[in-house]
Amino acid sequence: MTPNSDNADKYRVKSLDHALDVVEALAHGGREGLAVTEIATTVGMSKSSAYSILQTLLRRGFVASHGTGPTRRYRLGLSFAYLGDQVTSQTGLREVAMPYLEELTRVAGLTSRLAIFDEGYAVAIGRIDGPGTIRIAPFLGRRELPHATAIGKAMLATLGDDEVRAIIESIGLPARGPNTIVDIDTLLRDLHRTAERGYAVDDEEDTAGVVCIGASVLDRTGTCVGAISVTALKHEMRADSAAEIGALVRRYADTITTELGGR
Repeated sequence: MTPNSDNADKYRVKSLDHALDVVEALAHGGREGLAVTEIATTVGMSKSSAYSILQTLLRRGFVASHGTGPTRRYRLGLSFAYLGDQVTSQTGLREVAMPYLEELTRVAGLTSRLAIFDEGYAVAIGRIDGPGTIRIAPFLGRRELPHATAIGKAMLATLGDDEVRAIIESIGLPARGPNTIVDIDTLLRDLHRTAERGYAVDDEEDTAGVVCIGASVLDRTGTCVGAISVTALKHEMRADSAAEIGALVRRYADTITTELGGR
């Protein structure tokens, strides 16, 4: 249901609204940028309010400035360039990947998913449920522990050991399923094997009775922008078929990588 204007106003955060007004003013301010007085006049707020917002945005890299005193001018900062690149990357990833995810599900007969990294966590942004299967994959948009999921380990395996350690120091290695890896050295060895064979395996590491196989997707710069995976009940996946499915998932991940300009 689309919220009506009354409800929209009810939940509107005015301070954020004002900050976005400043951002939009700067977006139209040209290469030379705008002085704080010009910004305040454009958005209809006091000079002190505009200045406070600008200082907050400056600290976060969303605004840059040059000059001093009354000649100081402001423009959009490079943090917006990063976010814009992420939006383009993620939007392009989903648009490219979903048709292949549908095909992967049809060929493998298993639920398939597409995920990205978000502050060290794996977050699914697409899913195709397998035919006649019970839904065993988490809902979209939920943060998942990367060390306990195939889709997360596939992305971790593209990083250096120091980068992995930094992520784990931040989020930890909590146990999820009966086979969750809870030691950093064991995890790093598992990630090295993942990188060598081209796909990650979650053997009841996130959920008892569930097995997942995932592979990373790269962009044109060779940077990991996400991963795909398939999910099955353990009794449905024979040990000798895991390698076949892993190779299949790897092929589809490589195809998506190629479509994104990577190789």
